[in-house]
Amino acid sequence: METFNTDKILTGAIVAAYTIAAVIIRPISGYLVDIFNRKMMYIISLFSFVVCFVGYPLAGSISLIIALRIMHGLSFGSLTVSANTLVIDISPDSRRGEALGIYGVANTLGMVVGPMLAVYLNKLYGYHSVFYYALGVGIIAFIIANFVKAPQTNKKTNKKISLSRFVLKIGLPAGSVLFLVGIPFGMVTSYAALYSIELGLGKDTYWFYLLMAIGIIISRFFSGKQTDKGKLSAIITIGTTVAAISLFIMYFSKYTNNIDASLTVYIFNLSSFGVGFGYGCIFPAMNTLFMNMVPYSKRGTANSTYMTTWEAGVSIGLLFAPLIGDSINYSSAFLIGAISALISICVFVFYVKNHYEKHRIKN
Repeated sequence: METFNTDKILTGAIVAAYTIAAVIIRPISGYLVDIFNRKMMYIISLFSFVVCFVGYPLAGSISLIIALRIMHGLSFGSLTVSANTLVIDISPDSRRGEALGIYGVANTLGMVVGPMLAVYLNKLYGYHSVFYYALGVGIIAFIIANFVKAPQTNKKTNKKISLSRFVLKIGLPAGSVLFLVGIPFGMVTSYAALYSIELGLGKDTYWFYLLMAIGIIISRFFSGKQTDKGKLSAIITIGTTVAAISLFIMYFSKYTNNIDASLTVYIFNLSSFGVGFGYGCIFPAMNTLFMNMVPYSKRGTANSTYMTTWEAGVSIGLLFAPLIGDSINYSSAFLIGAISALISICVFVFYVKNHYEKHRIKN
């Protein structure tokens, strides 16, 4: 917006191109992860992902940035499917929820801390520093990834290629919940700064992202172990409820401006803690839910469906938040996100919970 003078709608489309590309590639990645060596897929995807950061400071036009975003999204989609499946492969079944909790929190924490650091680096050194920092962190990640010890999983499959090899049909009801909660998450992580400006709080949202990160970390201390104890449905219900309430609080913070501007700052920032806590519960529990419904040979497909439905929701949030923000205001966009999270609770409690119990593989 500052360098190329793009409007909010085009900016949203460019931001969303990354996520849309990830959504497109994930079903294919899930299939490949199930038939080829999973660590090999992980390393190749991670390398491609890190290399893409080199292109951003060099891109001199919008068309090049869009092309780069698409390439980056494709590598990210493949990376997350292979990494997520690898985590499950190296974790004992009795501690799967805990393992996915650690991985899920680390993954989500990175997505929250990233914007916080980006705001800080951009303010001090300019936006090019964001890409250089990301490249450096990516190189460190690639070095560490090569030390991961994983089982050899290059089993061939004789099954015919069909829709079931790319999409986990029994996982689609749970996927609808992820889709609905993904919409507000895309709005919050990408447009909290713009909503903060609309509220008159300025664009420096360090505290917002920091408290969101703390919420995610705290959720880790009990959600994973409780999931392993058989309380998976309860954790998902708690997580979606806390997230929905916090999103509504974030929306209603605009009305406190008439009472006390400083109160708005506290309400806006503290609501981010609840959002972080809620999503910190949702991610590992939903991932465990998908894994509990499939055998080893379909873990890649299950993970791709899990992530595809989630990213589809995030993409909708990324695309429509600026459209609504440009035509009405960002508070209205956040209200729609809160309502979407509320609907997800109803869908899970009244349908998905029973559907899962019917289809889960019992040890």
